[in-house]
Amino acid sequence: MSLSKTSSKPTVAEEAKSIVWAIVIALLIRSFLFQPFVIPSGSMKPNLQIGDFLFVSKYSYGFTKHALPFSMPLIPGRILQFDKPKIGDVVVFRGPFDPDTDYIKRVVGLPGDVIQMRDGILYINDVTCPVEPDEDFVDDLWIERQRGLADKRIVEIDRQRHIPRYVETLPNGVKHFILKKEKFGQGMLDNTQAYVVPKNHYFMMGDNRDESGDSRVLRQIGYVPEAHIIGRARIIWFSTTAQWWQIWKWPISIRFKRLFKTID
Repeated sequence: MSLSKTSSKPTVAEEAKSIVWAIVIALLIRSFLFQPFVIPSGSMKPNLQIGDFLFVSKYSYGFTKHALPFSMPLIPGRILQFDKPKIGDVVVFRGPFDPDTDYIKRVVGLPGDVIQMRDGILYINDVTCPVEPDEDFVDDLWIERQRGLADKRIVEIDRQRHIPRYVETLPNGVKHFILKKEKFGQGMLDNTQAYVVPKNHYFMMGDNRDESGDSRVLRQIGYVPEAHIIGRARIIWFSTTAQWWQIWKWPISIRFKRLFKTID
């Protein structure tokens, strides 16, 4: 005697319910655990490059109003606090002067710290952050656009340039790469005032020192309020030399060596 198996297809209502639950779970993960972020500029080269896709950990420090969906206008600042940013952390935050824009920089100053650049060298509380030469960084995304005179087309020419790379050591022992295109002391922000970081604020700088608008420019970013911090950048889960929206180019433009690379 054989038993016949009966199979029932899910109803439209059951499929809709599954889709709704999947969306809810995805929103919860994005809102409270990990938020995707794509690098749009070169201010954090060589450590983060244009076309890197990151996961930002929202629970590293706790939750601020800007870490929650729509920046939760009724919430004054911070809801929960698990930890505080440390010197050397790479964080994503909302701009103090343009809170609709996300930025990513490295924390180099905590509340009460005194930050200053002298001849291109970073000083934290009058302690030198020494730099040591490393191999040049080869920038493979330098694209020069030229307009043809005859056919009026824009021609993209891929070129490579070598930029001096150094290892910077912060006072707490954290080591990371920086780029210095200009000679030390000749960059626009190589010599600055002494910045005193206010209470509940942080001082942020890009690793690409001569091509980063950061806390050194007080009217552009300046001191970053704690309530504007979204989370800590943790891992590069995807990377491509194509524009993020050029999905058809991804198969031939993936940077395989950068996939699932942790962010230091």
